[in-house]
Amino acid sequence: MLLTKGIIASQKRKIIMLIIALSISAFMTLLFFSIINVGNIFASNTAVIKIDILQLILMSLMQASLTTILSLSAGIAIAWALNRLEFFGKNLVVSLFATAIVAPAMVVAFGLISVWGRAGWIAQLLEFFGLSWNFSIFGLGGILFAHTILNGAFAAHILLARVDAIPARKLKSAQSLALTPFKRFILLDWAAISGALPALGSIIFLLAFTSFPIVLMLGGGVANQTLEVAIYSAVRLSFDLDLAVKLSVIQLVLCMIIIFPAIISNSNLANAGVNYSYKWQQKGLAQFTQIIILVLAVFAFALPLLAILIDGIAGGILDTLSRPSFWQASFTSISIGSLSAILTLILAVLIATGRAAFSNGILKAILGLPVFAYLVIPAVVLSLGFYLLSNKLDIATSTSAPFVLIIANSLLALPFAIAILAPAIETINYRYDKLSRSLNLSSLMRWRIVEWPLIGREIGIVLALAFCFSLGDLGIISLFGTNEFTTLPYAMYQSLGVYRSNDAAVIAAFMLILCLMVFWFLPVIFRKISNAKN
Repeated sequence: MLLTKGIIASQKRKIIMLIIALSISAFMTLLFFSIINVGNIFASNTAVIKIDILQLILMSLMQASLTTILSLSAGIAIAWALNRLEFFGKNLVVSLFATAIVAPAMVVAFGLISVWGRAGWIAQLLEFFGLSWNFSIFGLGGILFAHTILNGAFAAHILLARVDAIPARKLKSAQSLALTPFKRFILLDWAAISGALPALGSIIFLLAFTSFPIVLMLGGGVANQTLEVAIYSAVRLSFDLDLAVKLSVIQLVLCMIIIFPAIISNSNLANAGVNYSYKWQQKGLAQFTQIIILVLAVFAFALPLLAILIDGIAGGILDTLSRPSFWQASFTSISIGSLSAILTLILAVLIATGRAAFSNGILKAILGLPVFAYLVIPAVVLSLGFYLLSNKLDIATSTSAPFVLIIANSLLALPFAIAILAPAIETINYRYDKLSRSLNLSSLMRWRIVEWPLIGREIGIVLALAFCFSLGDLGIISLFGTNEFTTLPYAMYQSLGVYRSNDAAVIAAFMLILCLMVFWFLPVIFRKISNAKN
C-alpha cells in the first residue's frame, strides 16, 4: 500500500514538473509572437532608418567566431598551465578565474578602459618614461579583448576540472613511458577536454553573438555594431519598432541555428568527476611556457578588476555614496536580484528534478526546452518582447518594469542554474528514488530529508549566479529604465553618458565587490546551513 502511494506521489510530481516546463516554453513562445505581431502594429507609425542588415549579421558572426576561437584557445592554455603548476595561492587564482561567469560585463569593460584607454594606466606609465600610447581599446580589437578575457577565464575554469579529473593510474602509466609534454597533452589532456568543447564553444559563441554592454561600450561606432546593439538603438534611440522586430527575428533564427549542434551533441559541461591529487609536473621549456601563460592570464584578467576597485575608491566615493539616487538604484538592484535568484532556484529545482524522474527521451527533451531560453532568446530580444507585450496590454512601463526584470533575469539565468543542479539531482534520484517511494515520502518531505542536505552548496552557487546575473544586467533594463526606475548598471551607463566617470567608477566598484562577496560566500553559507557533506 505504501509503495502504491509512493508511486502515485511520484507520478504527480512528474506531471507538475512537465506542466511547469511547458508553461515556461509557452510563455517564451508568446513573447516570440509578441515581437512579430505587436511589432507589425507599430510598424506603420514608426520612423524608418536605413541600416545595412547584412553588415550587422556579418559583423555579429565574425566577432563571435573570433571570440570563440580566442576564448577556447586561451581556456585550453590556462587550464593546461594551472593543471601542471603547483604554487602558493593557486586556489586563489582558480577562484579568480571562476568569477568570470559572474563579473558584470559592463564593469569589466569599464576596467579595460581604465587600464588600456588613451588616458589609462598603461598610457600614464608610458608617458612617465616619455613614450606615447597609440593603442585604442575601442573597436573590434577592444571587443575581442574583453570577450576573450571573460570567456577565456570561464572556459579555463570548466576545462581545468576535466584535466584535473584524469585518473592517477593513467598519469602514472604515461609518466613511466616518459611521454613528452606534447604527447601527454594529445593523449591525455585532449581526450579529457574534447568532449566539452562543442557545448562550451556553442555557449561562448552565443554569449559573444548576443553580447550587449561590451559592444555598446567598446564598439566605437556603427562599423562594429552588432544585432543586439542595433535592436536597442532601433527601440530606444529612434523608436523604429518595425526595424527592431526584423532584427529580433533574424537574431532568433540565427541563435536557434547556432545552438542546434550543442543540443544534438552528446557533449556537456557537467562536473567531470573526482579531482585526483596526483601531480606530474614538467620542467624546462614546458614549465617556462606554463608560467608565462599563467602570468599573462592573471595580469589580463585581474588588472581591470584591480583598476575598478582603485578608481572607485579614488573617484569621489563619499560624494557618490551620499546621493539618494545611488542608494535607490542599489535597493532596486538588490531587491530585483534577490527575487530573481529565488525564482531561478525554484524553477531550476523543479525542472532538474523532473528531468531526473523521467526516463522517456521525448519528455526529457520537453523539460529541457527552458534550458535553452537564454541561449536562443538573448536579453535585448527578450526585453523587446516584454516591451511590446506591455504596450499591447496598455501597461505602463513603470508598472511592468520590476516584474519584467525579475522574470526575464530568472529566464536568463535558468540554463546555468539547471546545468549546476541537474547532475547532483540526477545522482540523488538514481540512489534514493526507490527508497523514497517505498517510504511514501511526499515531495516536500523528500526535499527536506533527502535532497536539501545533499545539494546545499549547489543551491548557494545557483542563488549567487542568478543574483549576480541580475545585478549586472544592462540588456533588460536598457528598454525599461527611466529616471524614476533605475538599477546600478543603468545608473552607471547614464553616468558615463554625461561624462561623470567618477560616479561610474564608484558604482562599478560597488557592483564588483557585491558580486564577488555573494559568489564566494553564499555557497559556503548554504553548505553549512544545509549540513551538506559533499
